[in-house]
Amino acid sequence: MGHLSIDIETYSSVDIKKAGLYKYVQSPDFEILLFAYSWDGNPVQVLDLKQGDLIPQAVINAMFDSWTIKHAYNAAFEWYCLSKYFGLLGDISKALSWLNQWRCTQIHGLYLGYPAGLGKVGDALGLPQDKKKMGVGSSLIRTFCVPCKPSKANGQRTRTLPHHEPAKWELFKDYCKGDVVAEMEILRRLSVFPVPTQEWKLWQLDQKINVRGIACDLELVQGALTVNEQVTSELMAEAVQLSGLDNPKSVQQLKKWLTEEIGEEVENLRKDTVAGLIKSVDDGKAKRVLEIRRELSKTSVKKYLSMQTVACEDGRVRGLLQFYGANRTGRWAGRLVQVHNLTKNKMPLELLNYARQLVRERRTDMLKLVFGNVPDTLSQLIRTAFIAPDGRLLLVADFNAIEARVIAWLAGEQWRLDVFASHGKIYEASASQMFGVPIESIGKDSDLRQRGKVSELALGYQGAAGALISMGAIDMGLKEEELPEIVTRWRNANRRIVDLWYSFERAAIEVMETGQPVGVRGIIFARESHYGSGLDFFTIQLPSGRKLYYVQPTLAQNDFGKQALHYMGPDQKTGKWTKIGTYGGKLVENVVQAIARDCLAVSLVRADQAGYDSVLHVHDEIGIESNQPEELDDVLGFMAQPIDWAPGLPLKAAGFTTSFYMKD
Repeated sequence: MGHLSIDIETYSSVDIKKAGLYKYVQSPDFEILLFAYSWDGNPVQVLDLKQGDLIPQAVINAMFDSWTIKHAYNAAFEWYCLSKYFGLLGDISKALSWLNQWRCTQIHGLYLGYPAGLGKVGDALGLPQDKKKMGVGSSLIRTFCVPCKPSKANGQRTRTLPHHEPAKWELFKDYCKGDVVAEMEILRRLSVFPVPTQEWKLWQLDQKINVRGIACDLELVQGALTVNEQVTSELMAEAVQLSGLDNPKSVQQLKKWLTEEIGEEVENLRKDTVAGLIKSVDDGKAKRVLEIRRELSKTSVKKYLSMQTVACEDGRVRGLLQFYGANRTGRWAGRLVQVHNLTKNKMPLELLNYARQLVRERRTDMLKLVFGNVPDTLSQLIRTAFIAPDGRLLLVADFNAIEARVIAWLAGEQWRLDVFASHGKIYEASASQMFGVPIESIGKDSDLRQRGKVSELALGYQGAAGALISMGAIDMGLKEEELPEIVTRWRNANRRIVDLWYSFERAAIEVMETGQPVGVRGIIFARESHYGSGLDFFTIQLPSGRKLYYVQPTLAQNDFGKQALHYMGPDQKTGKWTKIGTYGGKLVENVVQAIARDCLAVSLVRADQAGYDSVLHVHDEIGIESNQPEELDDVLGFMAQPIDWAPGLPLKAAGFTTSFYMKD
């Protein structure tokens, strides 16, 4: 097989960070400026397409030769851009036909636990300076790849061309060349630990789903933005009148005013603080201003704006999913509109339909009359902006309690497996086990069910009282002093899960101390290193054959003074490459969520092989565009089918058909 490493530099008037790859490339003024390549590791060549260079026929032949693998960092970008360059986007099947010849070095890095970004992964790998991405790239991209603001100094031009900045243009070519050099060195090091074939196939399917996109109701989106502008203006005017402040949105101004009005110090204006103050403050100006602040905070208009920005000419929104976006588990992450945290709709379907109609018609007064809180209504409608086009339906199906099923199967917690094999009422069954009462006596709205529910949501991964509080135990009416007993009761009822936490923890320490693999219930823990590349990993092999990688593992004391596994990874809050500690429950969480991800992946592949058009998937839910409502039964059927590598795992799915995306 031949290998072609590629990097391109492009121009488009569309902001790729806000609008995404597909709208960026579909812009009429999109063009490829530079094309850099290396064939089989030979010196990098840079072609200046903007100034007349042509891609040699031999390279073009190699581009479409199935025996030549094309490598790029974030290869989806090069593949889609070059598909337009070669005229393949008129028939997307032609563009997809050569996707299986591409390999993405970014995905390879993510699979092995490294951060996204050519510069970041280079730093994490400790690449020498001559192999690293050049630091001037962002400045050069701002110069040549995006429109510029016309001014007297630049002759009122809207774009910088090579002849405007010849010295910078030469540096730009060096930068493009340097990206290929960096990508090749990263690939050389990472290739010792290959990505499994099934993951490359899944990445290709991910591109297919992202390119397909999902239809968007742009009339609803525009209506929501118009209604929000009117309501926000009215609420702000009311807040100004009540408080006398120039800017009631200013945290500093509002805190000071509230402190004076209420007569006690207001330390912050976080969501929970505002909610508490509304409950405790007497009726009057302060309470109404707090209510206005809460109302305004509920409007997620940013997502409506994102939809409007991302939507392509055909009204479809593309590029919402990032393959291997979750560093530890390999789960997908949301991009652009961020579909993984959409507000849930709580109103009945009839009202949901009526609210959508009123928003599309910009009938703000009727929205106020019928629904009262317009910002909250707009928030509930966000997900309904994703629709099936005329004459089609969305089939929405999701796994029932997938993580609870997986952890029960992995731990061998038989009573839980029996629940999932029968009625599936895990909250009631958990409360029954915890408190020793018949399950029949636990009603849907009973306190015991609430205790069972919050315990199930909070305690499966070695959480304790703090996890219960984070999951809303206090808001449910539980008292803080009774939480330790609930933790003990849940752990006593789930001894095999508790054993799993400590088995994983012991296995990790044993691997690090002895260097020998350890198996726990079919999960293989190991230390894998390669001297020549300088790579060193703690790995966990999943039942699917996929592995989780923990970079540069060490044993060190944790915050509790215990010996624990530590590794290098991106900090969840800052993204900084840093040392991270872990423990048994967290390792169980990683494995359970990774297995759940692999179950979703199996269903996505099954849907594709059956000819279904998947347009979206969020967490453990799949959205399929279809012409036939009865096809939902087929989808639910193949989602519940046994998986070869997970014998005995009790899978079940539920779903519904709809003309717009929603929570059933």
